[in-house]
Order: sequence, then structure tokens, then C-alpha cells
Amino acid sequence: MSAFLSSRFEALEPYVPGEQPRDRSYIKLNTNESPYPPSPGAIQSAAQEAQSLRLYPDPEHTELRALLAKKYGLSPAQVSCYNGSDEALMLCFMAYCDKHRPAVFADITYGFYKVFAQVNGVPYRIVPLKDDFTMDVPALMEAEGPLFIANPNAPTGLALSASTIRQIALARPDRIVVVDEAYVDFGGESSVSLLKECPNLIVVQTFSKSRSMAGARLGYALCSEALTGDLNTLRYSINPYNVNRVTLAAGAQMLRDDDYYRACVKKVISAREETARALSEMGFFLTASRANFLFARHDKLCGEVLYKELRQRGILVRHFDKPRISDFVRISVGTPEDMLLLTGAIREILEERQ
Repeated sequence: MSAFLSSRFEALEPYVPGEQPRDRSYIKLNTNESPYPPSPGAIQSAAQEAQSLRLYPDPEHTELRALLAKKYGLSPAQVSCYNGSDEALMLCFMAYCDKHRPAVFADITYGFYKVFAQVNGVPYRIVPLKDDFTMDVPALMEAEGPLFIANPNAPTGLALSASTIRQIALARPDRIVVVDEAYVDFGGESSVSLLKECPNLIVVQTFSKSRSMAGARLGYALCSEALTGDLNTLRYSINPYNVNRVTLAAGAQMLRDDDYYRACVKKVISAREETARALSEMGFFLTASRANFLFARHDKLCGEVLYKELRQRGILVRHFDKPRISDFVRISVGTPEDMLLLTGAIREILEERQ
């Protein structure tokens, strides 16, 4: 750090994204990207819109918000769009957390939550997951302060039901509950249906995973009109043109191409379940993932060693050198061909260590 950096960032621990190496060609199963491209229509729409890049994009995201509102049975005034769901989450920390309202989240969850709290200079409280990696729902219900829940959770892939989210939201209607549904399309249950009953609820989703647009950076928040107004006040104060023209066009077309997106999700779920069976037969313990990744551990092979062995074979997975989960690897679900190469490589590694 330079001598010019504000002292308030001295202890900041930045988020570490999954590696994006350039030294060779890898099978990338480390950052939960979709193995399938956006729909042909979305690619075409993006290319057409690129001809107008000299012009600013629509700051109100009118077309995209209308399509999202129709999809979820909401008013467009309940929808706001962002440069990735991370921007939406960051604004939630800015808007609703302060020294009197510390952020609350699990110990094993999306790593950005802690960073967002630190960047904004707000305190935070950790609610540890139970020994089986499930959420401690009673503790979440009792905790004071804005609550951030990744559902399905990352990196465990475990999910809470909408009825459980309802209990949590209604337990303390005087505090905000943000449900981060980045992976919900792969088998989770969305909490969008609870918005009318729970005015303190914000549901955040993304186009990065199930809609194959991680490189375009597009996320959105669904909540009451009043909460949308809060988030827009901050967005317009920081970056009113936060989503570019190409991304807006591609996102709108991906929503129209619903059959394409659903077919891709179905293929990912099928590959996930087939790979889970194969890994179980090899002696792995796996959580019951409802995301586009698997969280796996083998008693005879520590997570760091498995990560390094696979990397040497040209396959990237994610290893977290953190308490409670250092023996695990998180494996993004790729194409069926990718997953066969993965399981074949793991068999080789296990055989070499017998």
C-alpha cells in the first residue's frame, strides 16, 4: 500500500477471486461460470447494440426492468439493475449497515460480505454454520442487524426453503434481510414470492451463473418500492450509468430466450448429479448441493493436494485454505465431457496414492 491510502483501509482484506490463468489452456471448474454460451439471440443483440457504444446507456434500465417485473409478477418500481450482483450487495451494505446496525452473516459463506463490511467501515457479526454446514436458523432469527444470506450458500451449496426465509424475515421485521440467490436456478427455492408479505426483504439475483453472462456483469435486486428507492438513491449518487448498453441488450434477450436458459440449467443439474454419484463411489463426502458446483472432501486426500494435482493435469477447481473447510474442494459443474475428464483424473490421483 502507498503512503497516500486512507488509514481507514489499513486492515482491509480484499476479496480474492478465482484464478484466471493465462499460462496454458485449462478446464475451468473453479469460478462457477456456465459451461454454455449465452443464447444466439443474446449474442446477436449484444453485437447490434455495440454499434451504439458512443451513447450512454439507459440509466433507468427501462426495458430490462419491465421484463424482469413481468417474469416475477412485480411492478417495475420493485426492480433495480446493477453492474453484477456484487454492486447490488455493496449498496445494501452502504444503505442499511452502520455502527448501530452491524451486518450479520455466516462464517462460511460468500467471502465478499466481510469485505463489503470492511470497505464501508461497519461492524459485523458472524453466525457460525452448524457442524453439518447448515445454517443456524434460530441464531439468525435472534441476531440483531441487517442479515445477509446466500441461498443456496457458497461454497457449501446447501439451501434454505422459502418458508424458512419467511420465518427469519418475520422474526425481526425491523431489520433488513438480504437473500443472495446467485445459484437459486440450480435447485433452490426463490424467496421472491415473499416480498409482499415481508417488506424488509431484498432478493438479489444475477445473470452470471444460470444465464451464462458472467463476463457481461449484470445483477438485479427485487424488493419493495421503498427499498428500491433507497438503493437507487445511492446508485444515482455513485454511478447512474452503471450497466452498459451491450449488457442491457444481451440481458433483455436472455430473458426472452427462456427455453434456451432452462435447457442449459437442466444440463448443468444433470451433470452435477452424475458427477456427485461418481465421486461418492470413489469415497468422497459431498454436501447436498443445489448450486452449479459440488463441495467435496476425501478422507485420504486433503483439499490442497487434490487442487494442486488437478491443476498439474490442466483442471482448475477451487480450494479455500480456511478453518473448517480446508479439506474440501469446490468443483464448478462444466459440460458432461469436462466432468468425465475430471472424474478420470481424480481416479488416477487416488490410484497413485494407494
